[in-house]
Amino acid sequence: IAPGLASIGMTPLLTAVYVGAMQNIFSKSAKYSLFDPCKEMAYIPLDEDTKVKGKAAIDVVCNPLGKSGGALIQQFMILTFGSLANSTPYLGGVLLVQNWTREKL
Repeated sequence: IAPGLASIGMTPLLTAVYVGAMQNIFSKSAKYSLFDPCKEMAYIPLDEDTKVKGKAAIDVVCNPLGKSGGALIQQFMILTFGSLANSTPYLGGVLLVQNWTREKL
């Protein structure tokens, strides 16, 4: 693939940077335009008191707990397999299972 990229004046590293940047842009765009509004719509049918308490519980407790749990799993795998490169396939499997279960709930 390097000769094909060189013919258009790009290196594999530059291509990886562009692809990563595009992925990040599309990911953030989808999150802010689709996921966040849908998350907020879940609170619409609730009464005002339940809405405030539920939103506070999710924003204050559940979101940080989920992020720290993910970081704990990643650190455990890095320590178990010796490096991030060695644990990447297993982390990918964990992420696939996590996304699959999130869709089922």
